[in-house]
Amino acid sequence: MIRTTLAAVAVASLPATTLAATYGLDAGHTEVRFYWDHAGVSEQSGEWGKVEGTVEFDPEDIAATSVSVTVDAASLSTGVEALDNHIKSADMFDVEKFGTITFTSTAVKQTGPQTVEVTGDLTIKGITAPLVLDVELVHLGAHSVGQYVDYYAGEWLGVKATGRLLRTTFDVGYGAPLTSDLIRLEINSEMKAQ
Repeated sequence: MIRTTLAAVAVASLPATTLAATYGLDAGHTEVRFYWDHAGVSEQSGEWGKVEGTVEFDPEDIAATSVSVTVDAASLSTGVEALDNHIKSADMFDVEKFGTITFTSTAVKQTGPQTVEVTGDLTIKGITAPLVLDVELVHLGAHSVGQYVDYYAGEWLGVKATGRLLRTTFDVGYGAPLTSDLIRLEINSEMKAQ
C-alpha cells in the first residue's frame, strides 16, 4: 500500500513531524500538457505554462489528501501562434472572459503501492464537471539536487498524473468531432513542502 511504502520511506529519511505536509507546486518543474487527435492524421499537443497550487498530503492518511490547482488559461501554448490565438479566442477558451481554470479534489483513493485516484471538480469557462486523475507517486523526501542548491533543500513530492475529458463538456468543442472531442491530460510536477 502507498501508506506503508511511503511511511517507511519517510520515516527512514525524515523526522516524524514532517510526514504530513502542505506541498506547493514548483512552477519551473510543473507541466500540464494536453493531447488531441487531429482529424485522424496525427496527435497534437499543447501546454499551460503558468500553474500554481497546493497538495495536502500525509502518507499515513491517503484519503485525507487534498489538491487545489489554478491554471492561467492564457498561458496556453501549442508552439503555433495562430492556433494559440484561436484556442484562446471566444470560439474556445475565451481567456479574456475566463482567465483561470481550476481543479479542486473531492476524493482520493489508493489504487496500488505507489498510485492513487484523485477525483475532483474541474472548472473551465465557468462550467464545472468531475475529472478523475490517475496519479503515480514518483518521489517523497529530500531532493537529490538539494545538496548542491539551497532552493531544493527540504522535503519534496514528485508525481505523474493522467486524465481524460471531453472538451464539449466545457463549451470548448470547436471543430469536434473532426478534431477529437477527447482530450488526454498529462501532468508532471515537483512540489516543495511549505
